[in-house]
Amino acid sequence: MAETITGRRLAWITGASSGIGRAVALKLADRGWQVAVSARSGAKLEALAAERPGLIHAYLLDITEGESVRDAALNIEQSLGPIDLALFSAGGYVRESARRFDAEKLAELFNLNVVGTGHALQAVMAPMIARRRGHIAVVASVAGYIGLPGGGVYGATKSALITLCEALRPQLEREGVVLQVINPGFVDTPMTKTNDFPMPFLIKEDEAADAIIKGLESRRFEIVFPWKMKVAMKLLAALPYPLSLAVTRRMLRKEDAIDSKR
Repeated sequence: MAETITGRRLAWITGASSGIGRAVALKLADRGWQVAVSARSGAKLEALAAERPGLIHAYLLDITEGESVRDAALNIEQSLGPIDLALFSAGGYVRESARRFDAEKLAELFNLNVVGTGHALQAVMAPMIARRRGHIAVVASVAGYIGLPGGGVYGATKSALITLCEALRPQLEREGVVLQVINPGFVDTPMTKTNDFPMPFLIKEDEAADAIIKGLESRRFEIVFPWKMKVAMKLLAALPYPLSLAVTRRMLRKEDAIDSKR
C-alpha cells in the first residue's frame, strides 16, 4: 500500500544546496516534515533553512569525508530524532572524450558520486536496520543505463550506484528498510546549465521533485522520469550492441558537428 509523504517526520537530504535536493527539501517541509539538509556550501544551506524556519535545518558536510558523514548522521539523530527518510542526491558531473580522458577526474568523480554515497549509506543503514524501519533513496541517473559519448565517466558512476542499489534492495527489505533508486533524465539545474548540447525532454526542478515524492510514496524500486526519456533510454539499452552502437555513433557525429561550430 502506498504511503503518503506527509506528517512531522524527519528526512535527511544530501546535495541539498541546489537542484533536485533543494527542491525536494522545500516540498517535504511544506508537507510538515522536519528536514536536515547537507552540502558543502554553508551559505546556500543557511539560505535554504531560512526559507522554512523551524522545518529545515542546515548541516555542513562533504560526503567524501567518511568520518564527517557518520558524525553528521549521529548529530542529526541526536538533535532532531531518528531519520525516517534519507535522500542522497549529492554528486558531481564531468564530460570526457577519448582525446581528453583523465583518470584522475575519473577517480575524483567515483570518490564523490559512489564512495561518498557509500559513506552516507553506511551512516544510516545500521540504525535503520536496528529499528527495523527506514526509507532510503539514492539519486543515480538514466545515464547509468548505457554508455553514451561524452558521458562515460559520469554514467559509470551512476551505473555503479544502480548496481549497488539493486544488490542492497532485497537485503534491506528483509530488515524492514525500503531502498529506492532515482533515475532522472535531464533536469534544469545548475549542473545541467553547463551543458552546451541539446538536452531532450528537459524538465524543471519542481517537476522532478514532484515525481520523486510521488515515487517515494509508491515505494517501488525505481523512480524514473520524465517518461519519454525513460522509454528512449531503456529501449536503447535493450538493443543488441550492433544496433545500440550504431545509434551512439550518430550521437558522436552530431557532437563533432557542434564542436566544429564553437
